[in-house]
Amino acid sequence: MKILVINTGSSSIKYRLFDMAGEKTLASGIAEQIGEDSGKLTHNVIDTSTGKKRETRTSRRFANHQEALRCIVDLLINTRQRVIQNKSEISGIGHRVVHGGEALRAPTIVDRHVIEAIKENIPLAPLHNPPNLTGIEVAASIFPESLQVAVFDTAFHQTIPAESFIYALPYDLYKKHRIRRYGFHGTSHQYVAEACAEFLGKPLSELNLITIHLGNGSSMAALKNGKCIDTSMGMTPLEGLVMGTRCGNIDPAIPFFLANHLKMSLKEIDRLLNKDSGLKGICGANDMREVLKKRDAGDNLAQLAVEIYCYRIKKYIGAFFAAIGDLHALVFTGGIGENAPEIRELSCHGLGRLGIKINARKNNNILKLPAEIESRQSKVKIVVIPTNEELKIARETKNILEMERHDEINRIDRVERP
Repeated sequence: MKILVINTGSSSIKYRLFDMAGEKTLASGIAEQIGEDSGKLTHNVIDTSTGKKRETRTSRRFANHQEALRCIVDLLINTRQRVIQNKSEISGIGHRVVHGGEALRAPTIVDRHVIEAIKENIPLAPLHNPPNLTGIEVAASIFPESLQVAVFDTAFHQTIPAESFIYALPYDLYKKHRIRRYGFHGTSHQYVAEACAEFLGKPLSELNLITIHLGNGSSMAALKNGKCIDTSMGMTPLEGLVMGTRCGNIDPAIPFFLANHLKMSLKEIDRLLNKDSGLKGICGANDMREVLKKRDAGDNLAQLAVEIYCYRIKKYIGAFFAAIGDLHALVFTGGIGENAPEIRELSCHGLGRLGIKINARKNNNILKLPAEIESRQSKVKIVVIPTNEELKIARETKNILEMERHDEINRIDRVERP
């Protein structure tokens, strides 16, 4: 079974083609600058026996998403390095959709009702749901025989109880306008939680975890008995941790101050908080690798940015520890979580009273992931696990395909049976 996973942005399409027999990646890539004067497409074909990539780069204009996706299909089928003979080989297409709201609580087959529900959630994710919907519509037109499946970033967090997701605002704002905590990065948090359970050899339903997804966008989740009970992001991805360009938690009155005293517009404030804050706002760089280089070169603001970043993570660890009551493991993932040992160490520093103690030698000398990096004295496991959101989406799509086929066989059996 071959499954194509698509993540459609406002001007990009990320994709990954899986052969689910062995869960092997056949090809991956990204089309960028869609709708602009010039675009580019980076396409990788994977040698499944060696894991080596053969990269092809194409520069051309993509007038729209449909044109970009057709170019991707051509690379998969018509080039010398083609990985499939015909697009009919693709059984299903899994789409990342950022916001499912309260109605869309699990991966689901895309039909007109699901499309309408995604549209209804556009006010909650105006930058993400419209391009996600475009990707679904374009893929359905190009792959009419393939099952389209939507997998929602918010779905994993739908087990959060009301005391965690209701804001202390007039309750009618929740009932009438759905203002509440939703959480994001759910596909990543679920994937690493399941991978941690497998790594530790225990059922996920018996584990209490804090999963820490650190990248340009960062979030944390608290899991009790394998179910999410709280998360750091809120109604939007702006709340919570300090991120590459997002401020995370701030005093809610700050936007009023900016408007009243600096005469900033709502659009300017929105850009400030989402695009010009976080690490970038403090020290001028949003990539943690660059921030650490600047700090090592003596940049005091870069040093401050790292301290603030890790302090916020530490505060959430403490808060989620209190919410869970008995913690079995911390799980670090994401580009920073997987590759920045110093951030992991600083985030765990001083948490010995909670039973969290990192082993510096293990932390700095990881040879293979997943890896345990806690000290012998630590009561809590500290695990580094690479995330794989695309694979999780492919698995969910495969599960739905198999259920559909099973139901179809049962329907045929009932009809034919005398």
